[in-house]
Amino acid sequence: MSVTKTLVEEVTIKFAGDSGDGMQLTGTEFTNNTALTGSDLATFPDFPAEIRAPQGTLPGVSGYQLHFGSRLIFTPGDTCDVLVAMNAAALRVNLSTLKKGGAIIADIAGFDSKNLRLAKCDTNPLEDGSLNGYEVIKMDITKLTRDCLKDLQMGTKEKDRSKNMFVLGFLYWMYNRTMDSTTAFLQSKFKKQPDILEANLRALKAGYNFGETTETFNARYEVKPAPMAPGRYRSIMGNQALVIGLITAAQKAGLPLFYGSYPITPASDILHGLAQYKHYGAITFQAEDEIAAICSAIGAAYGGNLAITGTSGPGMALKAEAMGLAVMLELPLVICNIQRGGPSTGLPTKTEQADLLQALYGRNGECPMPVLAAKSPSDCFYAAIEACKIAIEHMTPVILLSDGYIANGAEPWRFPKADDIEPIKASFKQAPQNGELFMPYERNENLVRPWAIPGTKGLQHRIGGLEKEAGTGNVSYTPANHEYMVKVREAKVEKIAQFLPPQTIETGPNEGDLLVLGWGSTYGAIKSAVMELNADGYAVAHAHLRYLRPLPQNLEHILRSFKKVLIPEINAGQLVKVIREKFLIPAHQFNKVQGLPLFKNELKNAILQILENK
Repeated sequence: MSVTKTLVEEVTIKFAGDSGDGMQLTGTEFTNNTALTGSDLATFPDFPAEIRAPQGTLPGVSGYQLHFGSRLIFTPGDTCDVLVAMNAAALRVNLSTLKKGGAIIADIAGFDSKNLRLAKCDTNPLEDGSLNGYEVIKMDITKLTRDCLKDLQMGTKEKDRSKNMFVLGFLYWMYNRTMDSTTAFLQSKFKKQPDILEANLRALKAGYNFGETTETFNARYEVKPAPMAPGRYRSIMGNQALVIGLITAAQKAGLPLFYGSYPITPASDILHGLAQYKHYGAITFQAEDEIAAICSAIGAAYGGNLAITGTSGPGMALKAEAMGLAVMLELPLVICNIQRGGPSTGLPTKTEQADLLQALYGRNGECPMPVLAAKSPSDCFYAAIEACKIAIEHMTPVILLSDGYIANGAEPWRFPKADDIEPIKASFKQAPQNGELFMPYERNENLVRPWAIPGTKGLQHRIGGLEKEAGTGNVSYTPANHEYMVKVREAKVEKIAQFLPPQTIETGPNEGDLLVLGWGSTYGAIKSAVMELNADGYAVAHAHLRYLRPLPQNLEHILRSFKKVLIPEINAGQLVKVIREKFLIPAHQFNKVQGLPLFKNELKNAILQILENK
């Protein structure tokens, strides 16, 4: 039977199964393989909130979505072309995301009576006609995997752990790929476990050969490379890029890096990642709690380190008092908040942008801090460097916002050149000469106080959370001094705006009917929607904020260049409050609070409704 090869511009695949089925690994390997072909891509891992939910149940479904193509890709896709469903629960949870006419690759072993009962299915969807309108590829993946491993001296459970490799091999055949990258990965990962290595390699090849030899399938697909700028690329996730950015900032500043953190989803990978960079002088400290973590970082900043702490929303609440201490001491500190669904424990593995107001205002007293936000996984590298630069050069704690979608998502990242990254000017106060009196809160033209390292002769000064006397830093309860210090700390943060690049339009005209203003992980959905509307002739533009406090100096001019402003957010409406209050502009809002990223088509429909005054 002849097999036809079809050229497609873009594809979205969703891998879904029980949390023990290895779907994250399968998706990651397919992503890495895709990156090597030169396609552009974006991913969306979807983890269950339970560490080990009951097998076969709806809460236990783990997913990994990958959107790749021969054009530039900005989102992991609204809907899927292919859904890999390892059991009934995976199908039920994800069927709504599959396009009509899309393909379902189903492991029929995951649709037995037990799995159907656990997934709360009254009938078998593979047999009851409910999947009419989809291309259903039924494969007994479990049995086929066991058959190819039957002579290995392993238990059935151990053999079943290789079935994700069977699926991966089949998809490599389906999309006209080689298996070389995954073969190399397996050989490296399991080089000390030859039985497991053999099982995975056999299953991978068996899946590929199944597609090659069976007469069930008569089509294969190919996606050409995307038109990307020349350079050396790697696939990178947001937390990985953040780690490399922090290391780069420390090198550019000539400072040792200290990271004090308490493990919390989805920020824990930063701690794990930085621990691998001891050869670059990185020191990582896993504290017993969130308060100890940030206080250790404050101590490291006081001692002359590039000090970082990382957490998510609940940890930000616990760190709030210590953030106030860092503001009072005016020490450089970067607080990375990888946002997740809240409040309280909320949705630990789901994404949200709901900590913006907390970052801007969530501390006692008048406690101003610069706030930045990364817009994509690869952008975390540059956002981390920028946050460190502001913290060090302006002697202030800085909050850097990311979220679970950015942290765990992946995209191609072109390696920058070291010479293209500006140095960070870290300067320490020198010992006074000729009897000069040291004034720890004496300020330069940018209202920045000196960084005085403890132990330096002649630089003794008082620290602590009590209000400082201007200049001397002594404790002061004087009303006029307190008001002055409140205003000067605020003025110092606002003065940073003079050093920020002007806000730009990402996509679309410089003036027109509607500006879509975004921040953080809404970037891809906004950019994609606006590009399509521009192609349809609409005067719509997209601007995306990196700097949320202080705001860029020319932002108001851009906002007033459009008849209407729309602010989409993955929260109940937070940036929109800030823009309305600061500029008195009646901005529209579009909000989604479902633990999911923003989808291009839902935003596009919202824009059209505003343009049509609906």
